[in-house]
Amino acid sequence: MTQGILYSFRRCPYAIRARLALAVSRTLVELREVKLSAKPEAMLAASPKGTVPVLVLPDGRVVDQSIDIMRHVLAGNDPDGWLRGDDPELIAMNDGPFKYDLDRYKYRERYVSDALSHRSAALAFLNELEGRLMRHPYLGGDIWGLTDAAILPFIRQFAAVDQNWFDTLPLPALKAWLGKSMASKLFATVMVRLAPWSPDRAAVHFPPAT
Repeated sequence: MTQGILYSFRRCPYAIRARLALAVSRTLVELREVKLSAKPEAMLAASPKGTVPVLVLPDGRVVDQSIDIMRHVLAGNDPDGWLRGDDPELIAMNDGPFKYDLDRYKYRERYVSDALSHRSAALAFLNELEGRLMRHPYLGGDIWGLTDAAILPFIRQFAAVDQNWFDTLPLPALKAWLGKSMASKLFATVMVRLAPWSPDRAAVHFPPAT
């Protein structure tokens, strides 16, 4: 029996981190891939904000903030101890100032922004992560946990804007962490490609059976 319905979009960093928590907690859901230019009425009825991810629980409750989805499913089952690596302050830095600069670096035309200025500002957060990873193997300490999963999709997105430039940065620990995380079986599992959901399609269950 599924434990809810997740409306998601494969490349969205917020949706990626929600799927990471669902996968590691083995929380079985019906995964509905959303086409952002044609959002399903069922998703909008559940969460009028119109952004993914949206988790609709079996009792009708809706969790529509990605970090809340992560903490909710891990509270139910946390076999790898991800919650021990929860650093709300660092996640807030990622979701606030860093995401602000990331958006204006990546989507310069949308925001009519000075992209290089925002790229430079974002380096403060990358340097913070580098310092932490020089002291500990992972952002949450000695185990890969919630903080790593919550931040990874955004660092991945930042690096991909200009990969050649990113590769020149003197951030060896961060680059190693990013590369290892993206090469993991867990990350491959959550990045599966799906056709957009429609009511007449067969249900897709996530995470897949192993």
